[in-house]
Formats: sequence, C-alpha cells, structure tokens
Amino acid sequence: MKALWALAIAGLAGAACVVLINVLASRDSSAVGGSDGPGVLEPDRGAKRLGADAPPTPASPPATPPTSGNHRAAKIERDRTELSDDQLLEALQLGNVVIAYDGKPPTNLQEDPFDPALAAAGQAVILAERPGLGGLQALAWRHRLALSGPDDPKAHEFIEAYLGQGPGSSS
Repeated sequence: MKALWALAIAGLAGAACVVLINVLASRDSSAVGGSDGPGVLEPDRGAKRLGADAPPTPASPPATPPTSGNHRAAKIERDRTELSDDQLLEALQLGNVVIAYDGKPPTNLQEDPFDPALAAAGQAVILAERPGLGGLQALAWRHRLALSGPDDPKAHEFIEAYLGQGPGSSS
C-alpha cells in the first residue's frame, strides 16, 4: 500500500512539474537564435570552408557583399583594399566585422591599425574597399547594416554587437 501511495505522489509531482514548465515556457518572450542587434539578419547561405582546390567563390554584386556562404579559406594580410568574396566570407566567419565602403575609407570606425593576427582571431574591424557599393555598409556573419555615413552612431553599436560572433557563436 505504501508503494502505491509513493507512486501516486511521484506521478502527481511529475505532472505538476510538466504543467509548470509549460506555463513558464509559454510566458518566455526571448528569441533564441534571433537577432536583437542592429541591422538586418540575412539568410543563411552556408558556412562550409571549401578545399584549396575548389574554384574561387563567384564575385557577388558590388552593392550586396555576401554575409554568409560556402567559401575557400583566404587570409587577409591588409585592409583598405578590395577583398575577394572568399576573403570577405572568411573574415566574417571568423567573427570579424567588415566595413565596406566605396570611395574614401571611414578611418574613424577602426580603433587600431589593421593587424592580421587580430583578424585571424576574429577580433578585427576590417575596412574593405567595394567599388560600386554606393555608400557604406557594416557586415558581420549573416548581418548587414546600411550606414548613413562614417559618423552614423549605429556603426559602433553594430561593431559592439557582432565583433567576435561567427556562425558558431550565440548572438
């Protein structure tokens, strides 16, 4: 008889826990996997690093640099130059933030001079010339923000939100 009572109490406690979990979960407004940072969350176009024998990633249109996609690993040795889509995607996948510009580089968005070791660690703000872009864009893995100019306050918010955030990071 004691075993039957113990089983009934355990069953009731288990049911109460399930009900409580469902009530609390339905009230949770967090968006796990969502984007609370500035800019637009872009579609996931893959994150696979292709072998060195793979052909280069085809060039994207100048006005829409990629923010994700399969690519060959390609190091960046310096910034303030044009980057291939492979270099751009590798930089973003590592967690760097890229400021793409058309014309004069927005030097006020980079606190320190470009350092290849910092870029390899995914901790750099990289200035990338993009002829035909028609403005200024901040890029991170699967995130894009069109900037009104180099003094746009959203640029620093974007950098703070996404620097160090590659595809395996929680943002």
